[in-house]
Amino acid sequence: MQPVPPQIASITRPVDRLMTYYVLTAGATFVAFPVTLVVLYFRYHTMRYEFSNEGIRMSWGLLFRNEVVLNYARIQDIHLRSNAVERALGLARIEIQTASGSSSSVMTLEGLVDHDRMRDFLYSRMRGATAAKHDSEAGLAGVLHEVAQELRAVRVALEKRA
Repeated sequence: MQPVPPQIASITRPVDRLMTYYVLTAGATFVAFPVTLVVLYFRYHTMRYEFSNEGIRMSWGLLFRNEVVLNYARIQDIHLRSNAVERALGLARIEIQTASGSSSSVMTLEGLVDHDRMRDFLYSRMRGATAAKHDSEAGLAGVLHEVAQELRAVRVALEKRA
C-alpha cells in the first residue's frame, strides 16, 4: 500500500473556520448559547486527527474523552455533507459509515478545507483495502483447491492399493 500523501498526513487539527461555524451554531441555540459555546469550544480545541497507512484516528473531548480508530478496510460508505453556513465558510463534513448495523456515521471528519481530496483519498484507501482482501481470498481459494486435488489423488491411490 502506498504511503499517506503528505498533504493528508499533515492534517492533525481542524481549520480555524470550524470555530467560526461553532460560534454561529451556538448562537442559533439562543438561551443555551453560553453552554453550547463552551461545549463546542472545547470540542474544537481538543479535536485531533491522525491518518496512517492502516486507518484514521480521531479524538476529542476534555471531561469525556472520545477516540475513534477506524481501519480503511472497515469503511463501507462515505458521505460529504454541508449546510448553507458551512458552504459559505468553505467547510464540509465527511461522514464515514461501516457495516456496524447503525444508520448513523461511525466517524465525522469536520473542519477540513480540501474535503473533496480527502473524500477521494478515503475512497481510494477503501477500494485498495477491499481489493487486497479479495486478492488474499482468491489466493486462499487457490491453495484450498490445490489441497483438495492432492487429497483426491491420495484417495485414488489408496483405492487402487486396496
